[in-house]
Amino acid sequence: MTEDRPVRRIDLVEHGPWTEVRLAPEAGRALSGSGVVDARPDPYSAGTGTAWQLRGLGKVGAVRLEGVEVHIAPKLPVRRLFFLLGYAADPVKHWWDDPGEVQVGDEHELLPALAAAFVRQAERALRQGLLQGYRTTDSALTVVRGRIREGDQIRRRFGIPLPVEVTYDEYTTDIAENQLLLAASARLLRLPGVPRPVRLGLSRVRARLAEVSTLFPGRQLPRWRPSRLNARYHSALRLAELILTNRSAEQQGAGTRLDGFVLDLATVFEDFVCTALSRALLPYGGRSVAQARHHLDEADGVLIKPDLVWYDEMRRPLGVADAKYKAEKREGFPGSDLYQMLAYCTVLGLPQGHLVYAKGNEPQQRHVVRRAGTVLTQHALDLDQEPEAVLKGMSAIAAVIAGDPARGLTTGRTTGDTH
Repeated sequence: MTEDRPVRRIDLVEHGPWTEVRLAPEAGRALSGSGVVDARPDPYSAGTGTAWQLRGLGKVGAVRLEGVEVHIAPKLPVRRLFFLLGYAADPVKHWWDDPGEVQVGDEHELLPALAAAFVRQAERALRQGLLQGYRTTDSALTVVRGRIREGDQIRRRFGIPLPVEVTYDEYTTDIAENQLLLAASARLLRLPGVPRPVRLGLSRVRARLAEVSTLFPGRQLPRWRPSRLNARYHSALRLAELILTNRSAEQQGAGTRLDGFVLDLATVFEDFVCTALSRALLPYGGRSVAQARHHLDEADGVLIKPDLVWYDEMRRPLGVADAKYKAEKREGFPGSDLYQMLAYCTVLGLPQGHLVYAKGNEPQQRHVVRRAGTVLTQHALDLDQEPEAVLKGMSAIAAVIAGDPARGLTTGRTTGDTH
């Protein structure tokens, strides 16, 4: 599909109401199987198969299939979402809070804002020219360069002196940092919903990187290490990795292709909570491990992976926390979350566990499990605040986990059981 071809746009909101639309049956089935939106045939239609009901799930962004673009907007302002993404990627360099770099307003959609931010960062990174570095290359040459790979020479050449199997270091612009910027630019140019001025900026970035190798889709991204030499690339590279690793499932089947860019907000929130809690727990010693692997049963047959486990220096568990991207309903948070946390506490031998929610009716609720005495605490974090306030809330939760009442939250409700 070309950029200028007219398409029909469908706008949805994360966890919003059902929206009735007209879709070809194959398009509706493609959306239904994508996991990006909830799609079902309209039960009240006349049986033509063209009436569908769509509803946003916990993913935001944009997807495109033939003749249709579906845009899912987050309930959270985009600038707040950028903070969560940026802090999880790099909690030290606050690029999301620099108006000169990001410039995200409430009126922006996710993908246009992300693409514009990437263009700004990439052009700033390339302003002083392309970064160069050493790249190790294995090759067969007619002259000796670098080190001869004697084993490969014997196995591949059978005593023939030329060409020579060698390994050498080449000083070049074709390095991981530039390859990632090029791949992200090409990816954004293929996505729906990127405004024309931003596309022009992406084309300029891609032209600057014309001599850089193209990355093959599906392969592992090249690794880079932050250093003083590539410091001007850091923010652009964080965004490039975000663009290349957070994408919708690309589906091809029944003549309908589905492509786009989406963020799973549950994963975004989980990454942020793990990063913020780990840093907030540093003053208390020990170390935090995200997705720590333990087993529920004695036979090690049932794997459990709490979002964050805080250990002491002897790797003994001190605390456990799980992130839940869901708002509290009138009837309260789901009881299944409490059962899951009780299992974590039992396996880890901890007297208390902590659940961190994206939003709730009260800042804190404590439940004491009958006959066990285990304390399960549900923390509610309002994400629609300035970054300093959100991080202050995470520090208060960390203080509760560490047993520091002077800094922890003390308001909330306590119940005698888990309902």
